Amino acid sequence: MGKVIEMERKVTKFGNSLGITMTDALKQIGLELGDTVQIDVNQTSGEIVIKKANKVTLPAGISGDFMESLAEVISEYDQTLRGLKDR
Repeated sequence: MGKVIEMERKVTKFGNSLGITMTDALKQIGLELGDTVQIDVNQTSGEIVIKKANKVTLPAGISGDFMESLAEVISEYDQTLRGLKDR
């Protein structure tokens, strides 16, 4: 596991939003302008974890539209599919 570096920042206002600057921390994990991140919020512990998002490449022949349709079907029939899994 890598070395944990602690930083302290003040929450500031950016337009109508609140935020913090952490350019050095983002650079340390290889993030650049325009990259996508995953943010996990743990309300109980007060922790926010920011991770570099994994870039997923679809296999040849699978379109983004298909994946969107599949996600909609899974979402709509989630409980039914879970019930079938346990049979």
